[in-house]
Amino acid sequence: MESDKTVTGARDLLLAVDCSTSGAKAVVFTADGHSVSSGKQSFDLQRPAPGRHEQNADDWWSATSAAIARAGTDIDTTRIAAVVVTHQRETFVCLDDHGRPIRPAIVWADGRSVPQVTQYGSDETHRISGRVPDITPSIFKLAWLKEHEPETLSRSARIGDVSAFLNAKLTGRWVTSASSGDSMGLMDLSTQRWSEPLCAIAGVLPSQLPEIVAPGSVIGSLAPETAELLGLQRGTPVVAGAGDGQCAALGTGLSEPDAMYLNVGTALVAGYASPDYLWSRRYRTVLDAPGDGYLLETFTQSGTYLVSWFVNRFSPSLMAENSTGGCEVADEQDLEERAAVIAPGCEGLVALPYWNGAQTPYWDGDARGAVIGWSGVHTGAHLYRALLEGIAFEIRLQIDGVEADTGVQVTHFLTTGGGSRSAMWSQLIADVTGRRLEVCAESETTALGAAMLAACATGVHPDLATAAQKMARTERTFSPRPELTDTYESLYQRYATLYPSLRTLFQP
Repeated sequence: MESDKTVTGARDLLLAVDCSTSGAKAVVFTADGHSVSSGKQSFDLQRPAPGRHEQNADDWWSATSAAIARAGTDIDTTRIAAVVVTHQRETFVCLDDHGRPIRPAIVWADGRSVPQVTQYGSDETHRISGRVPDITPSIFKLAWLKEHEPETLSRSARIGDVSAFLNAKLTGRWVTSASSGDSMGLMDLSTQRWSEPLCAIAGVLPSQLPEIVAPGSVIGSLAPETAELLGLQRGTPVVAGAGDGQCAALGTGLSEPDAMYLNVGTALVAGYASPDYLWSRRYRTVLDAPGDGYLLETFTQSGTYLVSWFVNRFSPSLMAENSTGGCEVADEQDLEERAAVIAPGCEGLVALPYWNGAQTPYWDGDARGAVIGWSGVHTGAHLYRALLEGIAFEIRLQIDGVEADTGVQVTHFLTTGGGSRSAMWSQLIADVTGRRLEVCAESETTALGAAMLAACATGVHPDLATAAQKMARTERTFSPRPELTDTYESLYQRYATLYPSLRTLFQP
């Protein structure tokens, strides 16, 4: 059945899909950066064994198509100028000759590749890819497949990131942008091409990987049957996007030399924009969203992941008295209210937030979370606040490392992600780091950054500078409170000794 939709006005709306670890969101933006419609659909994350994280790649497409269809119900879809995809990074899928997944996709948080990181990770792999040897990039998980499932790689006609999979579904082209594919850890950042030495480590051929194109370029258009499925106009352009971290940075409007973006999402990522290619163990280097510069990123896998873990695992046992005198399960709002009245330092309770290993600056896949200082005075609210403080201390540790390595002086963060919606947590981060937080007005900043790329590709805006000026804005500021900064400075110095003291206990 062909679409009966006809163009009735200017094509001035941008539809951005953010396919994350937990689901797909489709957000429609105006040229001034306001979201006018959205849809979302969740999907599962499987944990088949300790430390392993996998997904059904077909769920990415079913969730994406459902989200797009829902986002289009309340608007005139003939006004949509383009579709663009941003996505969880490092996650990859292996496909057969017919484009069907051979095995479940391996997700960025998966920790099975610790031995391969030790065996293959080196200064040379770091220099070429910008990625510190760590369990997160695809390269070492592919090396694990080479050793444990060689038949998977030999049967794979295609191996690619989330954007390549979704771009193929949208346009029929097996293609990714340089600022999407770099997350696999197989790209030479200096040439923006697949590196043969890195592919050899992974046990893959460059011919199995997606074609690399410039971010922000038009890669194709929706076929009639795909447009019909999605409820969109046939022939709608599809624009090459970038990874979620790069798009989040773009969506914040990051441009000042004394600012970093801070995405308090499932993982916690902060990034500094650099025109020059630098590499260091104090950050990982990725291409920026337009692909003509770099982001120096710090990274912790346990961001809001850790908060969700705590609430899902323990909230049934954290009972809160309600207004009628009965009891109900404690939720995040209740825990925040109780945690907010606890003094900084949680009466001696300190949390090391390495539930999924340690990333910047230690890069230790064997590291694990720790909570020390327990006494009889502590409650569930103490532990909840200690987890939030631990993540804030980790931000401080990472940002201090970036400053020491580059000589920059960071005065403020442009903040986004689900965690940034918590006033308590935002204020706590400002107090711990001693730096101002400016919270982005648009909650879907990752999708907004992708929409900026689409806006430039289709002429809605002439360039990214204009797009950022028109579409990015902040709505609330949290400044460090001097009366707490000194207290947290002392607590931070104690926190900084925790991992070095426990490191040997984490070794297998």
